[in-house]
Amino acid sequence: MTISSFHPPQRTLMGPGPSDVSPRVLEALARPTIGHLDPAFVGMMDEMKALLQYAFKTENALTLPVSAPGSAGMETCFVNLVEPGDTVIVCQNGVFGGRMKENVVRIGATPVMVEDDWGTVVDPDKLESALKANPDAKVVAFVHAETSTGAQSDAETLVKLAHDHDCLSVVDAVTSLGGSPLKVDEWGIDAIYSGTQKCLSAPPGLSPVSFSERAAEVIRTRKSPVQSWFLDLNLVMGYWGAGAKRAYHHTAPINNLYGLFESLVMLQEEGLENAWTRHELNHQALRAGLEAMGLSFVVKEGDRLPQLNAVRIPDGIDDATVRSRLLNEYQLEIGAGLGTLAGKVWRIGLMGYASSPRNVVYCLTALEAVLADMDAPVNKGVAVSAATQRLQKG
Repeated sequence: MTISSFHPPQRTLMGPGPSDVSPRVLEALARPTIGHLDPAFVGMMDEMKALLQYAFKTENALTLPVSAPGSAGMETCFVNLVEPGDTVIVCQNGVFGGRMKENVVRIGATPVMVEDDWGTVVDPDKLESALKANPDAKVVAFVHAETSTGAQSDAETLVKLAHDHDCLSVVDAVTSLGGSPLKVDEWGIDAIYSGTQKCLSAPPGLSPVSFSERAAEVIRTRKSPVQSWFLDLNLVMGYWGAGAKRAYHHTAPINNLYGLFESLVMLQEEGLENAWTRHELNHQALRAGLEAMGLSFVVKEGDRLPQLNAVRIPDGIDDATVRSRLLNEYQLEIGAGLGTLAGKVWRIGLMGYASSPRNVVYCLTALEAVLADMDAPVNKGVAVSAATQRLQKG
């Protein structure tokens, strides 16, 4: 058998991630590979940390990209801050809160669950009750932007509650970083992780993380070794720490870091607040088009993520058929529902480079055409006009 080179099709990625990657980032990925301890690469690492601090709105010294996807960023936070026997309050309102619980269990700690319905935000009153009932809790963990539902919880309020009860906060910002307001220092977040493939529009495979000095001190003074050798920040910081002399820990994914670096440069050029505004405007345009078509959202207004839209599937319409036709006929990817929402919703992403008026119009055009051909109960010929009118308002 002879296998030839792989040439992927050109898709428009409007699912829950990965998102479209800018040609600038793709070009950066193709730059010459150099050694991971090369002085030029070490210089880039220092600038990378500064760019990540800008994106997170933090001055935390312990800010870096973990050399693995967002799930490894999550595990980095938990294995470094949580020890066997600790009590961790985990807020779950979708798939990814459940993954937080799995990390806690595997460490040998005790999870206390604060559960809310999928499609709703984390209820601060429920969290406060759990904190009062568990005065020995060490950490509060929650998802800022729940990718499975499109709900955006009030991170500032939840972190304040954690601190009021002398707990550290661990925050999942995989889908929010670069797409909606996120202020690590102002909100007092202790540990936060994200991914490169969402609103940063870089390829998957890296996980930006940041730890407050309070959290860093907890890591330095642990009673037991960090469960993971690879993710032990006491070791990793020997490589990502300040200064030109770095201790070898692992071979960094050099070209992938080039891509992340370029995407962060592009974010800086646009301006972080401008990126937040762009995501919100495109969300409002998509919303106008979808609602004109007669479709509705799972998450109530005010709690929705602008970059991840969970839309109810019309009665009598098969989820997989629509997504398959969009992919095959329009080269357009949207996402399926997860967990309790599987088969009930589509997840339409407007993330990073993919968050554009062009993609809003293209998605509405394609979705309306497929649904109309399937005799779905939708209004025809109105979606693009409604979206365009909303875009013109700015």
